[in-house]
Amino acid sequence: MITLDTIRKPVEADLQAFDEFVARQFTAEGDLLDEMLRYALSSRGKGIRPTLVMLSAAMNAPQETERLGLRVSLAAMLVEMIHVASLIHDDVIDESSERRGRASVNARWQSHKAVLLGDFILARNMNIGMSSGQYDIVAHVCSSLTALCEGEIFQSDCAEKGTMTRQSYLDIIRKKTASLLGTSASVGALAVRAPHERVVLMRNFGEALGMAFQIQDDILDYSPAAHTGKPLNNDLREGKITLPLLAVLDRAGEERRAELLALLARCREEETAVEQLRTTVEREGGLAAAAEVMQGYLKHALDLLSSYEDSPFRTALANLCAYVAERDR
Repeated sequence: MITLDTIRKPVEADLQAFDEFVARQFTAEGDLLDEMLRYALSSRGKGIRPTLVMLSAAMNAPQETERLGLRVSLAAMLVEMIHVASLIHDDVIDESSERRGRASVNARWQSHKAVLLGDFILARNMNIGMSSGQYDIVAHVCSSLTALCEGEIFQSDCAEKGTMTRQSYLDIIRKKTASLLGTSASVGALAVRAPHERVVLMRNFGEALGMAFQIQDDILDYSPAAHTGKPLNNDLREGKITLPLLAVLDRAGEERRAELLALLARCREEETAVEQLRTTVEREGGLAAAAEVMQGYLKHALDLLSSYEDSPFRTALANLCAYVAERDR
């Protein structure tokens, strides 16, 4: 299986410089805020977004260079810190007690402090960006903030009204996940001043990759063998309808659909209902159907890469597509 370490290898030095850049920029006055900030930043996860920024920048650079420089590190920081803040806010909204195998910020310090920490990270992020004078990069990245908020509200509205459809689901994950990965890929190209058409192409690549990434995330929520750092079947316990369940609902008759939705409603309180619905979705082909959709997005992403000449960076991005399909965490 392809590992993230293999994918990062061509830009390993640039990612190290990025980590050092973030550590210098993100400090806080006051013991409590500083402790909370260090806790949040110490579990940033897979680092897929900064890796995507770096690989895109390296592949689109007009000439090969030993180091990509501070402009690219700034671009990577802007997208990564938006991601970190959004996860903190998501855990508050979902009342999640765990993130990547340890206590979430809201579980450790209460929700109102977690919200303020997420706000601090966003504010500090934008302050650094504006102070840098790299206004084209800041403006490019800020557009993804709007999409994230729209996606969260749309998801909440669909859940409350019971109106989730396949198209609604795809629109939500495009805004909540794919938009920031699209921005990561495109801002990497923008940071090295690639032509506009290449910036657009990389956005499309990142968005296709992001759609596949979220669908795989939703598939893994049904898998007992997954190592996501979140409780198994968390989406079902929260009453969320994602693509594996939607694939089964779409094929069900009206009476069967009502039965499945009633079973989902019971999942909030009954563990037996959770397991019953999980096995139903697997048995009736929901996971396989979702995986087929995911593979379609990955094929589109790989097709977009084919317009680039062969290089270690293009290979790494192709490997990232394979990693998304194969990952179990």
